[in-house]
Amino acid sequence: MRSVSTHILDTTFGKPAANVPVLLEKRGDGRWEKEGAGVTDADGRIRDLVPEGKLEVATYRITFDTSAYFHLQGMECFYPEVSVVFQTREPESHYHVPLLVSPFGYSPYRGS
Repeated sequence: MRSVSTHILDTTFGKPAANVPVLLEKRGDGRWEKEGAGVTDADGRIRDLVPEGKLEVATYRITFDTSAYFHLQGMECFYPEVSVVFQTREPESHYHVPLLVSPFGYSPYRGS
């Protein structure tokens, strides 16, 4: 599977973060171009942000709309969005970019 996926866990409640809008962009010609978008499912996941065969050796940015998520929880947050920039070196690989989030902090990492 050649794609980019994500999984968001809310460390405030110890559960997946459902209904988080996510945008994936690729850097090209000095600007960001939309590659994919989605909303996390009940398990806090988006399994495929890049259509099959479209992943390239490039720099990508994934942006999580944390403000929208915490608004649904009836909470304010300090970071209204989280952007993670990463590079793909092997387009035949799968890139998993999970995020741990709370109203006052976040931590991305490379998953498997």
